Amino acid sequence: MLWIKSLHIVFVASWFAGLFYLPRIFVNLAMVPIESVAERERLLLMARKLLRFSTVIAVPAVALGVWLWAGYGIGWGPGNGWMHAKLLVVVLALAYHFSCGVVLAKFVANRNAHSHVWYRWYNEAPVLLLLAAVLLVVLKPF
Repeated sequence: MLWIKSLHIVFVASWFAGLFYLPRIFVNLAMVPIESVAERERLLLMARKLLRFSTVIAVPAVALGVWLWAGYGIGWGPGNGWMHAKLLVVVLALAYHFSCGVVLAKFVANRNAHSHVWYRWYNEAPVLLLLAAVLLVVLKPF
């Protein structure tokens, strides 16, 4: 079980690294002047590759988490309300990941409607999600 936990932590950390950096690329994309086609294309390429990497890494992160939860019974039974909250955090992280794909598609279609300041705030969501997940797992508050 410790191998599964270790791998889960590594894949979650890698997944979140992508979720931390991808919106930073969106910040830069939102700041690119219209005439800077080469810079825009370079940033879009980086964003596409990072989204693809993050998606591939998210699969084993979630699968290993399900294995720990269902296979080893972690978070089952009385006194494990923290797990329900953590599962909600995972669903929110997956929704955020999906929203990054939607944002990228809008940039590709040249239909971005937000400023770089908006993306700076958008970039804070995965930090809060990771903080919530770690606190729930370590502290098991309920």
